[in-house]
Amino acid sequence: MATAEFETVQIEKTSKVCPMCEDYARQHADKPVVVMSCEGACLRGEVARRASNLLCHTLAPEKTVRLCLGGAFTKDGGQRALAKGSARVVAVEGCFLECASRMMKGVVPELAAEVVIADRLYNFDRHLFGIDEMPEEEINEHAGEVANSLLVMISAPTSA
Repeated sequence: MATAEFETVQIEKTSKVCPMCEDYARQHADKPVVVMSCEGACLRGEVARRASNLLCHTLAPEKTVRLCLGGAFTKDGGQRALAKGSARVVAVEGCFLECASRMMKGVVPELAAEVVIADRLYNFDRHLFGIDEMPEEEINEHAGEVANSLLVMISAPTSA
């Protein structure tokens, strides 16, 4: 078995606190599924981000909460507490690099997120990279496909 290699990153700590973010985390802490997403600027990341928002804010707002990846990764506050305290964390990754999952494992090593690679859930020209290379309607259509697949996944009984 190969030994994992690591990159050390220094993130400047801040004493700043966003009260709205902390209130949001407290208000949604009882939801059974925390959803974190790729936040990449590419087409795949955009589809993953939109799908996550659609799932959490439209399709299943009563059982899901959308994690702020930046807040959870850079500060030990309410957003990170959502990831630590949830029995189920779903990581919607734009592609095979799994950036969101790897980032969060760096600050929450025990995190056992269910990883979903969004670009495997829809058909498109895999040579496209930028969000300006696909019409908005098509991006939204793919995000809907991914969100519906996620809804089926989180609605299925888990084996414990």
